[in-house]
Amino acid sequence: MFNWGSRSKPATKTRGDAAEDAALAHLQRAGLRLLERNYRVAAGPSRHAGEVDLIMSDRDGTLVFVEVRARIDMSHGGAAASVTARKQQRLIYAAQHYLLRHATPPPCRFDVVAIDGNELNWLQSAFDAG
Repeated sequence: MFNWGSRSKPATKTRGDAAEDAALAHLQRAGLRLLERNYRVAAGPSRHAGEVDLIMSDRDGTLVFVEVRARIDMSHGGAAASVTARKQQRLIYAAQHYLLRHATPPPCRFDVVAIDGNELNWLQSAFDAG
């Protein structure tokens, strides 16, 4: 499924892009529609910058903020374990910024697509904003 290549910086970017492509294809097959990819927010006065890998719309209108994490193997807890509390806060910050464009925000959830080796796991409602 994936050609992980070396661990150099350009290869890391290539692996990340391949993981996002695989996650996007998986979610689209499940009926989600892409709204934004790599949505970035600059740092605020007391916050770090945030980024959401994929912002999708589910069939019921729910906005889905997706973090894609990929690891070559399960060392250090695997891909899902790498979505730390700090990373979650950055995702929430970016999602809050994105939601400012909606007068009445739709239902939302945070999903994680974790790819360990060649195994893709879609974790729906992986964490809450509150």
